[in-house]
Amino acid sequence: MEIADLSLPATNKFASEYYYGTEEIKSFFHYNYQDGAHYSERLNELSERIFMREELADHIASFMKPFPTSSKVKESLEKLKQSNSVVVIGGQQAGILTGPLYSIHKVISIIAFAKQKEEELGVPVVPIFWIAGEDHDYAEVNHIYLENDRKLEKWVYPNKIMDKRMVTDCPLNKELCQTWIQEVIATFGETDHTKELIAFSKRAIDVSETFVDFFAYIVMELFKEFGLLLVDSGNRELRQLEKKILAEQINKAEQITSAVWRQQAELDKHGYSKTIDMSKNAANLFYYDEEHFERILLEFDSEQHLFTGKNGSLSFSMDELLSLANKHPERLSNNVVTRPLMQENLFPTLAFVAGPGEIAYWAELKQAFEEFGMKMPPIIPRINITLVERDIAADLAQMQLDFEHVLKNGLTEEVNTFMESVKDPNLVHLFTETKNLFAENYGKIKQHAEKDYRGLIPLMQKNEKLLLEQIMFMEGKFEEALKLKYDVTMRKYAQIENSLRPNGGPQERTLNIFYFLNKYGLNFVEQLTNLPFEFDGKHKIVRI
Repeated sequence: MEIADLSLPATNKFASEYYYGTEEIKSFFHYNYQDGAHYSERLNELSERIFMREELADHIASFMKPFPTSSKVKESLEKLKQSNSVVVIGGQQAGILTGPLYSIHKVISIIAFAKQKEEELGVPVVPIFWIAGEDHDYAEVNHIYLENDRKLEKWVYPNKIMDKRMVTDCPLNKELCQTWIQEVIATFGETDHTKELIAFSKRAIDVSETFVDFFAYIVMELFKEFGLLLVDSGNRELRQLEKKILAEQINKAEQITSAVWRQQAELDKHGYSKTIDMSKNAANLFYYDEEHFERILLEFDSEQHLFTGKNGSLSFSMDELLSLANKHPERLSNNVVTRPLMQENLFPTLAFVAGPGEIAYWAELKQAFEEFGMKMPPIIPRINITLVERDIAADLAQMQLDFEHVLKNGLTEEVNTFMESVKDPNLVHLFTETKNLFAENYGKIKQHAEKDYRGLIPLMQKNEKLLLEQIMFMEGKFEEALKLKYDVTMRKYAQIENSLRPNGGPQERTLNIFYFLNKYGLNFVEQLTNLPFEFDGKHKIVRI
């Protein structure tokens, strides 16, 4: 593998400006992630706080027991217990087969940055991946995209979940999942690594009861040699460690919301739109109805001092909700606002690794952190990677396509230009002339019919539309025949776009790691992780 840099804009304006470190952007954060001195400051800040290190390490060890492990994982658990250790953390939802590539890229970023800072700062730095198991949007995690007839199609894991249960509680139908995965892998074509990948998938399924288990098993098999630790935000045992933090969030519900609104107003003054959409009564906590598997967002009525669910479906006084947090913390969970606050209280966080969208919403949390007497950790943009296979690189060179242009814009313009260049101009002219003559003569017929046959006008209009559609249908058939004539070229255009700009967006937002594991083997991710990545805001091109 070879790595190269490319300057590409982020998927949103705010993240792009964050990469470039403008003074305006810096004002929305407590630390400048590009300033090495700020990490020493962060260490000093963390040294004055107390964390449940032993309890966290024991919980994580218990949670990770069913998953692949190594001496490096055990070493990380011991590091976490040390009083001077810190963590680099980031998270994602538990997508089926790990979901889009950006989940893998985020893990790589966490590992790479933790290693870098441990060498620079001389303290133990532990890489931790936070699985967002408390999320309940099953439709976001139950599918991947596969190529079919030169197009990328959504392949949904066919086990329906109709309620709003947390992903942590989404069961894995083992037989159905194994069949589905074999069908998925079959679309890739058989390679020297296919049998190994199918066997690995079966092992993962055999020990997994839920979506989160399955995700965690795959991730640990791929990254166990790097000392990665996992935590599931929806785990009931973890929630027991969160009791006091939940209570503080309940007590400060009104202040948290006000702080976010104030920060959003600051961003608005500078022309940035908000990414967190919440009401002024938001409590920023969910109540989890375990009987009906429904996650209900709470609001806070400051006049009556009541926490209420949608349409008044439930209500709690302040004391009742505090009691619930103490006795049954598993019935409460965080939202996008309070989850970062929970992470900050649980872990000695040296840095948080974020995607472009996360960077934007963390900017809205600065004053919420200050309500708790804390600073936000340095926010590290995760590494953005495009994997370039050898055959794709060869096709790009052969067709004289600009690589950067393809990544930014795709190939729609080039395909259209090519098709125009190979069309028979005489045929194009004949079809155009036919349609014009038809429209002209049919217009004359309608004009004549206006005098004595007005009742036939609606039928004539319908007939005109049908006849014109038939002409266009034939024109389309000639175009299909033309594409077939240049099938080799059209196939190469499709392969390049499906690989580098799938569905009109970045590769990492659509493609899945299993395609690469099938083609290059289970150690592919280990090789990728060992590359010398730099956190410089540049897009990474990895040639395989």
